[in-house]
Amino acid sequence: MPSFTKGDVTIQYEEKGSGFPLLVTPGGGLNSVASGWPRQVINVFEDLSDEFRCITMDQRNAGGGSTGPVQVDDPWGAFADDQLSLLDHLGVQQFGFIGFCIGGPFALKLMERAPNRIVAAVLCQPVGSNVAFPDSMYDSGQNQWGPGLMSQRSDVSQETIDSYLHNLYRDLEPDFVYSVSRDFVRSCQTPMMVMPDNTPSHSYEVAIEVGELAPNAVTTVYPWKEDADVMAATITQMRDFLKAHRT
Repeated sequence: MPSFTKGDVTIQYEEKGSGFPLLVTPGGGLNSVASGWPRQVINVFEDLSDEFRCITMDQRNAGGGSTGPVQVDDPWGAFADDQLSLLDHLGVQQFGFIGFCIGGPFALKLMERAPNRIVAAVLCQPVGSNVAFPDSMYDSGQNQWGPGLMSQRSDVSQETIDSYLHNLYRDLEPDFVYSVSRDFVRSCQTPMMVMPDNTPSHSYEVAIEVGELAPNAVTTVYPWKEDADVMAATITQMRDFLKAHRT
């Protein structure tokens, strides 16, 4: 995989296909890496490359090839900066976005940070606060991601991990999508498609709330992935949504 460096951050990425650019991020929480696509419910990096220029990446400090400081003060903003820096590096101005799992908060932060660049976004199985499991994402970071990173980085302490995960998941409206506020979602004009899930980390209630709050959002049927025919129709709906908004 190629990589580029900006300041103290190195990003590893991959491209496939041609056409209108799509930045696509697989699930995996803070361990979201490009090699995770075969484990996703839809491998859009492969499946959409017939019509789009699909761009994917290892997120910063996810255990792949992307590295950088643990940005405690603005963790969601740091992810957005990395993603936009990659697109700058590739000469991409406007783009569509598909985010699985943690890619839901990524998408919303990109809409807040670069509304004139992201033309539409799909939030597939988006992460959000689940009232029955309020610390699902925080605990995953403490039990899986944090120990893995500290085993590789002597400069990262448990105190840094604690502060980082707090600011990710317990700071800004911790009962919502973590990365942006409800007021922002109400004001957001970027078209989006929400594909709900229902797990401890993928809150059905928050996914539905995003679809109801955002003025230009559509929400797919749920459940959509258990029945082959329903899933095929939903994938067609996703593809048509992205094609309708490419510039």
